[in-house]
Amino acid sequence: MIGSTRRVTVLAYAAPVDMRKAFDGLTALVTQVLGQDVLSGEVYLFISRSRKRAKVLFWDGTGLCLYAKRLEKGRFSAVWEGNSGAPVRMTTTELALFLEGSELAGRVALSPPPFSPLSPFAEALQNTTSVL
Repeated sequence: MIGSTRRVTVLAYAAPVDMRKAFDGLTALVTQVLGQDVLSGEVYLFISRSRKRAKVLFWDGTGLCLYAKRLEKGRFSAVWEGNSGAPVRMTTTELALFLEGSELAGRVALSPPPFSPLSPFAEALQNTTSVL
């Protein structure tokens, strides 16, 4: 499983990528264009111009992994459409839906935001327990 927790962020590159790029070429895009550290544990998604191919690059703690998928029918959604050039943030659940061919993945938020202990409910609970 790629990125087993919701705390892992998926960053989709916001432009079509030449799928002949492998580890080094994609790592260069992550560091030079996105300004990210490829060894951070985040997951990086790249999509071809034809949207028939996608690659996922991630560090699993021991080495870089590269996952590639080619669709035989249909196309991946174009995450760069309607985007200002910034990388598109996704959850690992949204990445799984994207790789399955969901048209909505990468275009609208499909997952709730990660739980924060400072959510309104947690703050209200904290306020009631401090009064007691």
